[in-house]
Amino acid sequence: MMQMRPLFCLLVGLALMPTKGNAQEFQVQEKASLAGVPLAELKPKTIVFSDQPGANKDEVFVSYEDWAKAKPLQQQLLSLYPGYSEPNQDIIVDGTKRRYSEKLHMYVAQARFIVARPQGSINLARLASLPFAEQLDPAIKQRVVTAADVVRPKEARSVHNQNPQRRWCEGRPTVVCMHSTYKLEGRLPTGIALANKIRESGRQISDTLEFEGELNLLSPSEVAERGLTTLTELDTPSAGAIEQSIFYVNQVMQFGKLFAVFQQHPADPNKTVVSVFMTLAVESNILIKRREYAQVPVLRNMVPAQVLAGKSSFNSGKSLSAGLPLYARNQVKAIAAILERAERG
Repeated sequence: MMQMRPLFCLLVGLALMPTKGNAQEFQVQEKASLAGVPLAELKPKTIVFSDQPGANKDEVFVSYEDWAKAKPLQQQLLSLYPGYSEPNQDIIVDGTKRRYSEKLHMYVAQARFIVARPQGSINLARLASLPFAEQLDPAIKQRVVTAADVVRPKEARSVHNQNPQRRWCEGRPTVVCMHSTYKLEGRLPTGIALANKIRESGRQISDTLEFEGELNLLSPSEVAERGLTTLTELDTPSAGAIEQSIFYVNQVMQFGKLFAVFQQHPADPNKTVVSVFMTLAVESNILIKRREYAQVPVLRNMVPAQVLAGKSSFNSGKSLSAGLPLYARNQVKAIAAILERAERG
């Protein structure tokens, strides 16, 4: 019996050893702003995260107009493309001039964490790839397409979202063009089916989000030229950045933008500071007009503003069905985990 004790202790010790499968997950530390968090206070496996547009902690959306006034640098750099403005202009669609006006509300998030590797050792080109996008959110199904495959400008919103400087998915040394499909999870499809029944007219709501976008690699010089180091408020060399642009969504949202900027730690060249910025533009009428659901008991918690903010009993999962705040946090945690796995080799 005594001979079994060393073997038993060995098995227990092996069971308690950390492995890739049970590695500690990154923890999110909520902050009102990243500016007030010194890098020296940033702990390992910790992400500082902020998505509060103002003093009201319960509010996660801000009108595009108010955002542009309060945060002009963010508006300049985190809109869909340089020079983007809220849609309110004459657009030619199929040879006919049409006035296109669309008010937007913004969800804006920013986060920061530290990678225990020098920036020169991080292969950013591997991040501008389909496998990287698939790992960010397995619930969203991705497939690579070409510039010729993406949605052509057949409606005003698509025309407005075309990048005037270059055609999406083209004109870049490293760019991956993707079509993404996300089937809403949990009780949301049932709620949407009921909502469609009570709507007397108008376009039916789909329980599937379809969107198109590109992953793009920015060089260190482009990071400086675009002013991204001004956004990060870190005056240290950059290894580059990953840029994701979502330029077509079939409903609810107008566009999405994500930057992950990699810079040398100011106090330790063997560490890299990763700053992540994410914006999602939601059509304002989704948030302020569709209140008829509140009058139907079974749909009282299907008010779009509640669902998008993650404050509805219909929210579920870890992806978009969870609401934008939880979705954004999980996106950043996924980026951090991908980098950590690469560090462990």
